[in-house]
Amino acid sequence: MTEQTAIPADLDEVRVRFAPSPTGSLHIGGARLVMYDVLFAHGQARRAGKRGTFVLRIEDTDQKRFVEGSAEGLMEGLRWLGLQWDEGPDIGGPYGPYVQSERTHNYRGAAERLVAEGNAYRCFCTPERLKTVREDLQRRGLPPGYDRHCRDLPAAEVASRIEAGETSVIRFRMPLTGETRLVDLLRGEIVYQNETIEDLVILKSDGFP
Repeated sequence: MTEQTAIPADLDEVRVRFAPSPTGSLHIGGARLVMYDVLFAHGQARRAGKRGTFVLRIEDTDQKRFVEGSAEGLMEGLRWLGLQWDEGPDIGGPYGPYVQSERTHNYRGAAERLVAEGNAYRCFCTPERLKTVREDLQRRGLPPGYDRHCRDLPAAEVASRIEAGETSVIRFRMPLTGETRLVDLLRGEIVYQNETIEDLVILKSDGFP
């Protein structure tokens, strides 16, 4: 890959990020990935005359697997490797905070706005029901996914179930027609039929994305 193909000429800045989950120690796979980030932002981008920024973000959204002190251990491991970030939890930056659990109010607000706009919805399906749906799809030779069971629940029913304290997540309401296109620097243009993309969970029942 050349600098010309890797970094488009009209791109002024390259921002890359490493977002480890604080569930244990830094492992060889994470170290390998972060080295690519640093080389891309601090090496290739700057040689091409671009601003290169390497961001460290702590992805502590999986509270069930959270290990106390592991975030500090991850940063210590990166420093031991001689790697330094330009923005992060310990040094700050223009887009902080850089710890996901400190940004939950942003995510909740955005998710609720999407619901109000009709672009997301509350899903009350239990883990048991979701498991049954996955197993049924697999038996039929279909890709596992969500069957959009709660997608069109009446607003009054949704409000009643929330008021009753029923557990729910918020799912993105994926359009059922059309296609989504994106351009990947390595693979070129990629096209997905919207109907094949499931309604992903954007906010879990614990309020984390």
